[in-house]
Formats: sequence, structure tokens, C-alpha cells
Amino acid sequence: MEPVAQDHNFYIFLCFGQSNMHGAAAIESQDLTVDSRFKLFQALDCDNLNREKATWYTAVPPTCQCGSGLSPADYFGRTLVANLPDSITVGIINVSVAGCDIRLFDKDLYMDYDSTSTDDWFTSQVIGYDGNPYQYLINQAKLAQKDGVVKGILLHQGETNTGQEQWPTYVKKIYTDMLTDLDLDAGSVPLLAGELFSGEGNCCSSMNPIIGTLPDIIPTAHVISSDGCTGQDAAHFDSEGYRELGKRYGIEMLSILGVDVNE
Repeated sequence: MEPVAQDHNFYIFLCFGQSNMHGAAAIESQDLTVDSRFKLFQALDCDNLNREKATWYTAVPPTCQCGSGLSPADYFGRTLVANLPDSITVGIINVSVAGCDIRLFDKDLYMDYDSTSTDDWFTSQVIGYDGNPYQYLINQAKLAQKDGVVKGILLHQGETNTGQEQWPTYVKKIYTDMLTDLDLDAGSVPLLAGELFSGEGNCCSSMNPIIGTLPDIIPTAHVISSDGCTGQDAAHFDSEGYRELGKRYGIEMLSILGVDVNE
């Protein structure tokens, strides 16, 4: 039975992954003006941002952790509100862990991957999500479902799993678990997965053909091209790269919703 939502015109999207979904580029002045129809369900208490977790705010970045940077989720939401009727509000929840293996989000395996790095920056992220990022995201999503309807799941991950042909299978389990735990139907909640940075000097674009096979095992999966999206180092997009990649996520979601895009 699908959860009863307060507002069926409130479209909610779950975002997860590693550092590129977390957001690793500078937040610039142009990124600070956000339509109030684009909302963030704050995942963490952030005193520096005057935000409390499990509360809706206008989605001014950072939209993941208290000190994260610009993310594709930012321009995904902006693209949607720019092209959807004024009656529609868009909300995101972003629970991402820089440096993580995809299996950190496997509800049955996460304990084997919650300390794959001993660096403080990694362990503090996991601890911040109560040691279990998957369950943390599910708990936040259940609260958000009281306000709106989950319409899609956004993933950007793979750098840590580069070359692992089993990755799509790992993702399928996580996606299926999410649908089950939130009483969602795959047919109305697609999975949008972005390619890794593929510019000159990249570390991980050899993973993109593997990401490209995702729709073969998840019929409701859609792959977002990173071609031409600019980067700041071997693994991470720069601010403009995130804006473009986020827009592409948005255009794909709008297409799924049957909405014409104003370029």
C-alpha cells in the first residue's frame, strides 16, 4: 500500500552516492539564488547553516552535509522547478558518503564497509548517519513521505568500485530494498545514475561502460551522460560541471514525467 501523502504535488527525490553526489565543488554566488519551490529535507543538524535535520528548507547549497559543496542534486531540482507547473514543489534528500563503496548502502552488508577508510573525514560521515547511511536515508524518507510523494532516486557513485562488473547487481539490490522499505513501485520511481567524470586526466571513466549496463538489469534505470562536463581533478567535477550534470539529471526526469523542457 502506497503511503498517504499530504500533498501529491510535492515531488520528492532521494539522492545518494559518494563524493560527487555529496558535492565537491565551490558554491558560487550564482548558486545562492534558489526558487522557494525547490526544497531540501535537511538530513543533518548544521549549526553553521542554522538548519535542523528532518526540516524542509529552500534548497540553498550545501544540500548534503554541513560543509559539502555544490552537487548535481542542486541543479537537478532547479531544472525541474523551472519546467514544471507552479503548482508543483520539488524536494530532495541527500545522504551521501564521500569515498564510500556502494555496498555501504547495502542494508545487509554495510557493516563490512563502514570503515573501509580510517581517515577521520570518512568515519565522521558514517557516524553522522548513525553508522548506517542506508537506514538513515530510509528513516528520513519515511518522514518526508508524510509531506509528499517520492518520484525518483538519484545515484552518483562508482569511483571506489571502478572496474567491478558486479556493481550493477549491487545497485539493483539497494534500489529494490529502497522500493520495498518505502512501499514504492519501480514503475513510478525510476533510478537515475550518473556517469563518472570522463574529462582529460580522469581516474575512473573506465567505470562508465559498467554503469551503462545498469538498465539491462534494472528496467527503470536511466544513465546520465557526463560527456563534456568539466572537472577540477581526476575524480570530481567542478562547479560548472555539476551544474551541467545536474541539469541533465533534471532533463531526463522531466522526460520520464512527459514534460517538455525549456532549454
